[in-house]
Amino acid sequence: MDNNVFKGKWKQLKGEAQKQWGKLTDDDMDVINGEKDKLVGKLQERYGHTKDAAEDEYHRWSSSYRDDAPADTDRRI
Repeated sequence: MDNNVFKGKWKQLKGEAQKQWGKLTDDDMDVINGEKDKLVGKLQERYGHTKDAAEDEYHRWSSSYRDDAPADTDRRI
């Protein structure tokens, strides 16, 4: 998912991200605030992943969402 799309849809996606990665706290979500690099960093911190592993996790998760879907619709393919 494009970084700008991710940031723009963060309000809709953050709940899904917390379901996916239960170790991420509400405070973590506030810090991440729709920034992919911060999410990747928090995945490294909370799960002990390498940067590459955290990036792979992010890409697998984000690939299930369409970039072009309106914010109020289901983005899963």
